[in-house]
Amino acid sequence: MSNFLKKTTVNGHLWFIYSISIVLLLLLFYFQWVLGLVMTLLLGLAIYNSIRTEKYLQNETEEYISTLSYRVKKVGEEALLEMPIGIVLFSEDYQIEWANPYVNQFTEEDTFVGKSLQELSDNLIPAIKEDKKEISLNLEDYAFQVFIKKEERLLYFFDRTEQNQIQHLYQNDQTVLAIIFLDNYEELTQAMDDTSKSHLNSEVTSILNRWSNEHGIYLKRTSAERFLAVMNQEILNKLEKTKFEILDEVRELISDKNVPLTLSIGIGKGKASLPELGELAQSSLDLALGRGGDQVAIKDESGKVSFFGGKTNPMEKRTRVRARVISHALKELVAESDKVLVMGHKNPDMDSIGSAIGILKIAQANGKDGFIVFDPDGMNAGVEKLINEVRKDEHLIQWFISPDEAMEIVTKHTLLAVVDTHKPQMVMEERLLSKTEHVVVIDHHRRAEEFIHDPTLVYMEPYASSTAELVTELLEYQPSSIKLNMLESSALLAGIIVDTKSFTLRTGSRTFDAASYLRSKGADTVLVQKLMQEDLETYIKKNKLIERTSIYRDCIAISKAGEGEIYGSVTIARAADTLLSMNRIKASFVIAERDDGRIGVSARSLGDVNVQVIMEKMNGGGHLTNAATQLEDTTIEQVEEQLKEIIDEYFEGGDDEK
Repeated sequence: MSNFLKKTTVNGHLWFIYSISIVLLLLLFYFQWVLGLVMTLLLGLAIYNSIRTEKYLQNETEEYISTLSYRVKKVGEEALLEMPIGIVLFSEDYQIEWANPYVNQFTEEDTFVGKSLQELSDNLIPAIKEDKKEISLNLEDYAFQVFIKKEERLLYFFDRTEQNQIQHLYQNDQTVLAIIFLDNYEELTQAMDDTSKSHLNSEVTSILNRWSNEHGIYLKRTSAERFLAVMNQEILNKLEKTKFEILDEVRELISDKNVPLTLSIGIGKGKASLPELGELAQSSLDLALGRGGDQVAIKDESGKVSFFGGKTNPMEKRTRVRARVISHALKELVAESDKVLVMGHKNPDMDSIGSAIGILKIAQANGKDGFIVFDPDGMNAGVEKLINEVRKDEHLIQWFISPDEAMEIVTKHTLLAVVDTHKPQMVMEERLLSKTEHVVVIDHHRRAEEFIHDPTLVYMEPYASSTAELVTELLEYQPSSIKLNMLESSALLAGIIVDTKSFTLRTGSRTFDAASYLRSKGADTVLVQKLMQEDLETYIKKNKLIERTSIYRDCIAISKAGEGEIYGSVTIARAADTLLSMNRIKASFVIAERDDGRIGVSARSLGDVNVQVIMEKMNGGGHLTNAATQLEDTTIEQVEEQLKEIIDEYFEGGDDEK
């Protein structure tokens, strides 16, 4: 073909030369006719030769094009019929009009022609209607990527089976690091003699070694209470399917020996580097311990976390030493700040207000101005009586400021103390978190995925009854000049009493110690009782909710308000508390529409059912025995249906969470 082009170009040049020659001949004939005649003969011969050559080239070109067209047609036919790519033509009503042999090999009959696209996959027709450009589907044991040409009514099937297998192998072989921690080990072994301690270590090590050998895990003890485990993603998937039975095995074996020892496991997985996986594992362990221990937390490089376990009620693991250390650290932070701002969560309760007042007193005892960030518009009926008492105290009320006022006075050197919550979206004024470099978090709730970014000091104890109890202990190690008046100490005591349901739930020896300290500072139990009183209207509305209760799975009380009936969050919570006192009830759930238009669910338990796990699956949270959630864009009936599905999954899945 290239020769032909070259020759055509040359001939073009020759004809140009011939044209010039004719002009010259005419001039030559004019002056020398004999010489002109000779030259004319020669030019005629040249023109004849050029015409003959051109005709030859034309015939050669026609023959080449004919041969090439045949070859292209043959290759196209063979490609359609024999290449390892599926091709399907379909009609307007999604019937298969033609399919190449590659596609037809996946039917037991001779061909797919005449059948609906639904024979290939249930997802094909919906994908075409939705104008999708491609879709993944499976035929027999093969995986395909299907490219859709809607206008041409054409489908291309590309085999992705081997690619998927390689990707699956790659994902399964990714390294996973885990840190296993023996909860409460140090406290338990302090009182043991060497023989008992050695026997306990032997029991625990034997269980973990057998577990690691069964699953092909590399296990190395790095300290008395800590192990390092190395595995891959495939092994982790198997452990997730068993819901980490090792937690139950350790708990049951050790409990038979009257030793309350449990495991917490933090796991880092994903495509991250080994140092990053180690950090993810440690972060997961901190999260598991912050939620009370006896559970597994798994975190990947994107920050997504899943949980397993957490069935038991957290046992008291904090010590007086830790309380004293935190108190001294807080004292130093207060001394280095220009002022102290304290805020709890939105729609504050007794615990939030009481603990905020306690931190305010710590600031004042160290010679710093303290302010409590409070929004009166977000106040519920549960704290209205307490705030009314605070307004009567001119010395105390002057330190309560609005969120806008707090934004005006905050500086980089201000100490911001967040009490009774650790979630950024739940604090009284989220903008304050970014206005200062020093943030302290004091909370008694189990740690959630969302956490205030980079706090300076964290004092989280899910084993405590309330934040007020934690703050009271911190007060005991502050300067002796600190003075609590009757209202301030009563507010702290009210926070403890409300969260413990009058010392009946989550109450340890330290809870009574804190209450005793507050009583010695003038806390008035009669005033606390008055603050907790409910009016007749609230009492009637609570009983109306109780009347609508049904029993689910023989031990779960579920109450739901009627459509259009509005209830305050306190009323919903008190109804759940009352239901829990009924005979044979292990957990109670109350569903009602709140004042803010959202559907609220209040959950209570005696400890046999982990209501925190259930509420977390509904985007809520709380404690093992006390939790709640608020849902938008839904109905009471839909919430009840969702709740029952989660309860069924909880009981049938072994009381675990994910």
